Amino acid sequence: MSWPDEQLVAAARAGDVESLTALVSGTHPHIRRFAFSLCATAEDAEDAAQEALIILYRKIGTLRASGALASWMFRIVRNECLRQVRQLARRGEPIPDVSTVSAEDEAMRRLEAERVASAIAALPLDQRQVLIMRDIQGLGGRIVAERLGLSTAAMKSRLHRARSAVQCSLRDGWDGRE
Repeated sequence: MSWPDEQLVAAARAGDVESLTALVSGTHPHIRRFAFSLCATAEDAEDAAQEALIILYRKIGTLRASGALASWMFRIVRNECLRQVRQLARRGEPIPDVSTVSAEDEAMRRLEAERVASAIAALPLDQRQVLIMRDIQGLGGRIVAERLGLSTAAMKSRLHRARSAVQCSLRDGWDGRE
């Protein structure tokens, strides 16, 4: 199963309702799997996945690069899971223990993490730096550009190439396996 292609994302960004519907249904399994790997409970994961899909539906037009869909959605899910944990802490409720994850789920999570890490490690240094600073460390675009001595346009170009290469590597790595 692969992420929807960039043409579908571009059509959805342009407001095509059929494309948007296909995009939401095509991303749901990926978003759900990621939410289950991050959130404290299955219920929180379902809530985070639903929230991410709602945001996708409402804000797809604000996505700047079609190739950035996966990282954008993962960031939304991550933020939603963190928001839920902060809510629990504010209310004084105990944070659920997630150490009861099955061995199979843990193995799948590690395999996925290894695949992503390998895809990132295979990037040229200039692309890898931008991707890590922007998508993993969460730094703003201007800050990344300044720290690397780049123009904002050059930083965005490198980031787009890096995201596309990682996405392609991950897609190619799963062909015929699922």
